[in-house]
Amino acid sequence: MKSMMRILAVVVCVAAMTAACNKAANEPGATSGAAGVRVTEMDLGRSIGADKGIADKTTEFRPSDTVYLSVETDGTGPQATLQTRWTFQDGQVVNESSQTIAPTGKARTEFHIVNPGGLPAGKYEVAVSVNGAAAGTKNFEVK
Repeated sequence: MKSMMRILAVVVCVAAMTAACNKAANEPGATSGAAGVRVTEMDLGRSIGADKGIADKTTEFRPSDTVYLSVETDGTGPQATLQTRWTFQDGQVVNESSQTIAPTGKARTEFHIVNPGGLPAGKYEVAVSVNGAAAGTKNFEVK
């Protein structure tokens, strides 16, 4: 009977840890595919500062705006690839891009989209991954 209780306790613990990991994979701060490198913050805005941080955070943009995304990572590793996938409300991919970083602690990486003819009004999402592992999403709207 004691062995059955121990097995049950282990199964419950494993299930709880699996659920927590699956939830965290969709939120900034989740551990990514790069050992020791994780996304800790993602901000959107109309301009980017010298430190690659967003000066004017917002999730509402005009069609003529450049939409900037600042991704903060923390950790160390010989190399990690940050990838973004920007999609429109109908699922259409607007842009995909990537940057390779060699992190040695906290760092910020900038991504952006712009359309010289103006971004169509509607809802958008940008998804960020590190070495192919989901690290978080941000939603925004063009009005």
